[in-house]
Amino acid sequence: MESTGGVLEAGVARSGGQFELLLVNAQHVKGIPGRKTDRGDSAWLAELLQHGLLKSSFVPPPAIRELRDLKRYRVNLAQECNRIANRIQKVLEDASVKLASVATDLLGASGRAMLKALIGGEQDMEKLAKISHGRLHRRFLS
Repeated sequence: MESTGGVLEAGVARSGGQFELLLVNAQHVKGIPGRKTDRGDSAWLAELLQHGLLKSSFVPPPAIRELRDLKRYRVNLAQECNRIANRIQKVLEDASVKLASVATDLLGASGRAMLKALIGGEQDMEKLAKISHGRLHRRFLS
């Protein structure tokens, strides 16, 4: 049977262990020439299984799969934050505002404060410089 995810896993658990569930990499079982059909695929898989030619892939336990899902989600969120920061920088540069050359992190405390001031209509560079925090503020003072 081809991949159906947790449905098969739950069925095996309910069967009391009467079935052995194998997750097999599709690249390892390619070999039906011509048009592919589900019936042809299942016959081919059954034949390979009968001859002991299917090698089961590693299936991590549910706790590890949940951690992997969370990690993927975290990576996606970080990528989305980077895309948004890049879009903000592009909009500013299209408006001839080179804030990125002054503040390396547009979404840091100083960058956000300067963005709020710019949105509020502030155009005086000296006032914008005074809004900055930490090392960026010290850099402007020297």
